[in-house]
Amino acid sequence: MIGYLRRIVSVYDWLEHLWEHRRTERAAANLLIAAFLGSLVLIELARQGWLPEQVGMLLPKSHYYAINVAFSMLLGIEVIGLVFTLAHSVSDSVGKQFEILSLILLRNSFKEFVYFGEPLVWDEASEPVLHILSNAAGAILIFILLGFYYRLQRHRAITQSPGAAADFIASKKVIALLLLTIVSCIGTLQGYYFISGQPAYDFFSIFYTVLVFSDVLLVLISLRYSSGYPVLFRNSAFAVATVVIRLALTAPPYINVLLGIGAMVFAIGIIVAYNRFENSEPKTVPLH
Repeated sequence: MIGYLRRIVSVYDWLEHLWEHRRTERAAANLLIAAFLGSLVLIELARQGWLPEQVGMLLPKSHYYAINVAFSMLLGIEVIGLVFTLAHSVSDSVGKQFEILSLILLRNSFKEFVYFGEPLVWDEASEPVLHILSNAAGAILIFILLGFYYRLQRHRAITQSPGAAADFIASKKVIALLLLTIVSCIGTLQGYYFISGQPAYDFFSIFYTVLVFSDVLLVLISLRYSSGYPVLFRNSAFAVATVVIRLALTAPPYINVLLGIGAMVFAIGIIVAYNRFENSEPKTVPLH
């Protein structure tokens, strides 16, 4: 059993090293550029009727959709980064969740451009503009609050035993690898549905649903190494913040922003309370 666990961890370490390599970052950036420019070209070809009818029917007719394609792919890359962050720090992974939420809000702003005609007519754009302003303002506020969130971080090991700490990290790597597999399957299915012309589901809503269960699993696993109340409460409360983020992804305009900002304020409150609780805990004195 220990041998299998070491192999899984080694696979995770190899994938993480590959993902964080400079060549991978450059390749991902090139892929985004190619996807954006390629989308613009395909949309224009579809608008001119220069593509086969079946292909042209699958493509949108607004050039603004190319922005949505590029941002969706960028968010997919950020999701993979979140999975790798999970193995290092629970609090940092929660911060990464809010980073992705802020980018999703920005993407939602760009998605509203799809409803604009070409050329732009104000009578058709008045309501989408309000949605753009709402999502953009929410993204900026979460961006600002994230600065306070990261500044409040005080990373502490949940156990003083080096062996137990290593086991806990290995457990998180196994969960992260499982989560990476699930994300890959969800993304592959969504790509298949899109290519075949079937209705595609919301990738990020499903991902955050899976993330809720992985957060709860981490809470339960952490009990093997520390049953202290502060750690238990913090990790459980972080899972609640993930649930609120999940609700924000499917909420209507304006409410989604309020839920996202509320979840961010809640996460900051968790960190403040956790830091104060840790500082005020009585120190145990060894008996002689």
